[in-house]
Amino acid sequence: MLFVGLGLLGGLCTLVTCSPRNPKKPAMETLTQLPDEPTGKIVKSEAEWKQQLSPEAYHILREAGTESPNGEVYQTFKHQGKGTYHCAGCGTLLFSSDQKFDSGCGWPSFFDPAMADHVITQIDTSGGKSRIEVICAVCAGHLGHVFEGEGFHTPTDKRYCINGGGLKFVPNQDG
Repeated sequence: MLFVGLGLLGGLCTLVTCSPRNPKKPAMETLTQLPDEPTGKIVKSEAEWKQQLSPEAYHILREAGTESPNGEVYQTFKHQGKGTYHCAGCGTLLFSSDQKFDSGCGWPSFFDPAMADHVITQIDTSGGKSRIEVICAVCAGHLGHVFEGEGFHTPTDKRYCINGGGLKFVPNQDG
């Protein structure tokens, strides 16, 4: 009887640990329609952000984390066609495929934001080096970094190196 009880308990533990609490969202979610644009700044508690965002998006947007280079999200990004990229935290339009380019760095790259006032930049000295951090102007989510003067043949000579896990993609409806 003891073995049966332990067997059932072990089976229950396996079921519990294998059942996801929060189903994993894709690395970069694709939406079928444009998200509602926020009308003002968005401020939420960390608990609210944790409830809303996938663990990956939370790590990127709220903890200034980064995804692995050349990972699933980058492979997805490389094969996306025309469309727009929105903040995974608040839905704000951030980038467009019109400014997308392949820098070969392993992260999504853009030479300019879709709307300049939708992103803000600030000096980031984390990790022992000075870089320019890119932040969503509406929800203050960390997006990545911008680099200038690297010699890319783009209209701005800038590379917005952005974590795709902090974005949502909306393909153009006309193809």
